[in-house]
Amino acid sequence: MEESLLGLGIVGIVIALIIFIVYIWSIFWSYKDAERRGKPGWLVAIVVAFLAWPIGLILWLVVRPSDSSYSRPH
Repeated sequence: MEESLLGLGIVGIVIALIIFIVYIWSIFWSYKDAERRGKPGWLVAIVVAFLAWPIGLILWLVVRPSDSSYSRPH
């Protein structure tokens, strides 16, 4: 019984770590995306970080300006 509980604890830690990494990545990505689109990156990063995640990220994806001048490198 204790071995199965230990396994659940490890799985929980791994899942929490993955969620934390995605959370941090989304803050950095939103900052870089906002700066590239001519908006204050620090402000967007704060909104993404402190608005109930992932709602802040989804909000930025909805309201971010289109950037037709941005072209992806080949």
